[in-house]
Amino acid sequence: MSSQAADRGLARARTWARLAAAGVLVYVLVDAVLALLRPGLSLLHNPESDYGVGPFFWLMDLNFLLRGALTLCLVVAIVSCWRPSPLARLGALLLAVWGVFSALLAVFPDDPLGTPATASGAIHLVLALLAFLGALVGTILLSLAAGHLPPLQGVRGRLLALSLLAVVPLLALLRAGFRAESLGGLYERIFLALELAWILVTALTLARGRQLEVQEGTSSAG
Repeated sequence: MSSQAADRGLARARTWARLAAAGVLVYVLVDAVLALLRPGLSLLHNPESDYGVGPFFWLMDLNFLLRGALTLCLVVAIVSCWRPSPLARLGALLLAVWGVFSALLAVFPDDPLGTPATASGAIHLVLALLAFLGALVGTILLSLAAGHLPPLQGVRGRLLALSLLAVVPLLALLRAGFRAESLGGLYERIFLALELAWILVTALTLARGRQLEVQEGTSSAG
């Protein structure tokens, strides 16, 4: 009975993990399209959120919603095949915060460089900061706890490296801000790239969880 329940949980995890991985790829593609459609926005200086104001704003709003959806898909995948420890539960909760707050960014547009401050822009900044902190701490905690999840044991080192590396661009972003002469846009994009890479590695690993489980069982039997 427990074996059947585990198989069902693994099957659910693989489905949600595939959705999360596909979401990451679509997200990156949309970002690339926006960079081509809005060449006036600097990849070095402007935050990604500036795409959410002006021409094609709806495309960035869809991407915010997609970031939230793909993150929650991964959280569901993790809890479907894992009986989380308190550390892992906290990590999954913080990752879910990143997902929910990322989606809410679509509702509150930011204030692009050189435009007057608005209440929506202030809310956007708070949501983005909490989302980034949730992603950073959540991925670090889940990486530390990954040793107790058989499908992720083999990639624990990679996950921990990605999650810890993300500390550097986030600290640089908090120090530089998004002033016209700063590299805030670059730091933000590096941070997002590392967090999305963490999600992609985790999702792809969980998507092939059955194969990993069989390999581990065969190895231990030998």
